[in-house]
Amino acid sequence: QVQLVESGGGLVQSGGSLRLSCAASGTVIVLSPMGWYRQAPGKQRELVATITNDGATNYADFAEGRFTISRDSARNTVYLQMNALKREDTAVYYCTGNRFGANYWGQGTQVTVSS
Repeated sequence: QVQLVESGGGLVQSGGSLRLSCAASGTVIVLSPMGWYRQAPGKQRELVATITNDGATNYADFAEGRFTISRDSARNTVYLQMNALKREDTAVYYCTGNRFGANYWGQGTQVTVSS
């Protein structure tokens, strides 16, 4: 059974940085793409960024230039470096990975940005 476990969330001041990590277990197949979504209170879940096994990336407009997604395929792990954080980045961040057309999700990690 594929499981994704996120870590690295927390409380940070506006302008600060956080690095999220997500490790997949239960599979020897490399998940691709892997990515991050987020959901703020009262809002729909939205794409943050994705990355394929060969390193092709895709970012939401709000993430472009501030966030960087990367991965370690050997470890089936994906990272999200978030810089210049804003209050509106406050949300639960979810990791996702795809294997043979099936999407798997982590339990989410809270990111709170204070002013």
